[in-house]
Amino acid sequence: MSGVVSDIHLRNRLGPTLRERLCESADLAEVSGEPDRDLLKELRASGLLAAAVPREFGGAGGGPAEVNAIVQELAALNASVAIIAFQHFAVSARIAEWGTRRQREKLLPGLADGSCLAASAWSETGAGAAKRRLGSTGTRRGDGSWVLNGAKSFTTGASVADLYLVLVQSAEPDEDAEGVYGGSGQTFFLVGSDNPGIVPDLSLDLVGMRGSATGFVSLSECVVPDEDRLGDEGRAPEIIAGVRESGATLGAVAVGTARSALGLAVEHLRRRGLLDKPHVRHRLTELATRLEAAHAIVDRAGARTAPDPGTTTLLSKLYASTAAEEICLDVARMLGSAGYTTGARLNRVLADARAVALMGPTNDVCRELVAVSWQS
Repeated sequence: MSGVVSDIHLRNRLGPTLRERLCESADLAEVSGEPDRDLLKELRASGLLAAAVPREFGGAGGGPAEVNAIVQELAALNASVAIIAFQHFAVSARIAEWGTRRQREKLLPGLADGSCLAASAWSETGAGAAKRRLGSTGTRRGDGSWVLNGAKSFTTGASVADLYLVLVQSAEPDEDAEGVYGGSGQTFFLVGSDNPGIVPDLSLDLVGMRGSATGFVSLSECVVPDEDRLGDEGRAPEIIAGVRESGATLGAVAVGTARSALGLAVEHLRRRGLLDKPHVRHRLTELATRLEAAHAIVDRAGARTAPDPGTTTLLSKLYASTAAEEICLDVARMLGSAGYTTGARLNRVLADARAVALMGPTNDVCRELVAVSWQS
């Protein structure tokens, strides 16, 4: 891949059968709350998961523009699968950037060909949205290996991932250390799902993103060798900060959900024979304008052409997620009682759109990170 992936190219890569399966699976997950493991096998085999892996290691060599384009296209069909893919891309990019030569050679080929699906395990109850008060710990043993203990919540891809990027407290935090997201003394580890010390739990029943396998991950005497530590000990905040600078943005998920909602509105109004009404067309045009603006800032983040790419990435998540929720709500008003049933697809799309604001960094944390950047 080179340059921004076109919509036509992406649709060809997905193919009509996979596109149809993505939509059907999203509707089924709304009822079951379960991830579609067969669909994820198809995603693994699609070649799309190679986007963020360098060509040297069997990947497509794509950058944030390619990642955002793929995630947006997936989210327009199935936001749960889109967020699973986004997390996979994020971990792949972190390994490519911060991993040792051994880690890159061992892990990146599998992340590219889909045999290894990656997830992030950062959040936990009581840690706060900024992840500054972690209860999970990493303790170095005499032989140099580490023992991880604790529990992670809201881990997307729990139980379906083969590899977890786990954030733990490995040293006493410095309460005076500056920072908004992440805290001092925190370290990342790469933990395989075959490690007996890591146990996923899908008992978390979400309102949105119900097929995303988002749940808990328990760490109980989870032993990992030091060679599976990602980055320097205690320097996780630097890696976290690099994520913001990458240009890959959850705003792409939001744009995809908004596209889906707008499509539902057009479909409903066409069936009702209302598209010939000027005031209806004008309302649709207003929604399309907001969607295009959200799309534009996501593209700007992926292009990394702004003077401060990190701030643009944060703003893209803020604007796109807010716009997506507003677009979905406006569509709900247009549909009226037709959208007010348990089987209405718009309800799923709206719940998915609202979920993006709560994903890390949450919108409130994004606002604080942007505000802090003005003070420097």
